[in-house]
Amino acid sequence: MNRRNGLLQRRASIIPGFGLTFGITLFALCVLVLVPLSAVFVKTAGMGWQAYADVALSSRALKAYKLSFGASAIAASINAVFGLMTAWVLVRYDFAGKRVISALVDLPFALPTAVAGIALTALYAPNGWLGRWLVPHGIEVAFHPLGIVVALTFVGLPFVVRTVEPVLADLGADVEEAAASLGASRFQTFRRVIFPAIAPALATGFALAFARAVGEYGSVIFIAGNMPYKSEIAPLLIIIQLEQFNYAGATAIAATMLVASFLLLLAINLLQGWQRRRMAS
Repeated sequence: MNRRNGLLQRRASIIPGFGLTFGITLFALCVLVLVPLSAVFVKTAGMGWQAYADVALSSRALKAYKLSFGASAIAASINAVFGLMTAWVLVRYDFAGKRVISALVDLPFALPTAVAGIALTALYAPNGWLGRWLVPHGIEVAFHPLGIVVALTFVGLPFVVRTVEPVLADLGADVEEAAASLGASRFQTFRRVIFPAIAPALATGFALAFARAVGEYGSVIFIAGNMPYKSEIAPLLIIIQLEQFNYAGATAIAATMLVASFLLLLAINLLQGWQRRRMAS
């Protein structure tokens, strides 16, 4: 009988057991992620400190890092606000064209980033449909850092919406009704009931949007203007180094961005974990 129960327990899992599954996971992770990233660091380590600093820590590179990470943080923050509002509308309301709006949210996932960059440039260029009205008022989007923020906001919105949407759906409208029946205002309901429940998912969406924005190239390259010290992003510097056959310099910039991105995402994940523990307690 015990032997039969043991066989049933072993057959309960549809996929292979932990040992085999874990081994396949580690192998795939090494081949797809760790080996390529290790090659970047190995190539960079062979440069020497001075050669590394001349490329990766030059004033031009530092300016590009500041622009890339700063614009990514701004774009992810914008997406956190409007992505939450979009997810709220899609979950809480039924209206004509809801599926069309939902499909439009996913459009940046499927649309080639170069197409998005060209479209945004055509809209916000000084002679574009929107640019011709904005430029006379001193609002210059295309070929300026503001254009980079616009492009990064465009590509990052779906990450926040699709991360927050299922959490809002599970939360249900009855929670808001219960809070209202106890005399809570709309702001109090959102601050004390809704926001604590969706905060981890919102932070995850912010992190995903930020990570996507940091490495974005195709949608930014057309609208940025690519002027050194002004509107030049860090991924463009990597391409410039590759075009000059300076592969070590390209890997040096890539390694610097990789370390900075990892540290920022680690900080966000630690903050999420702290927030979950605080809510649990």
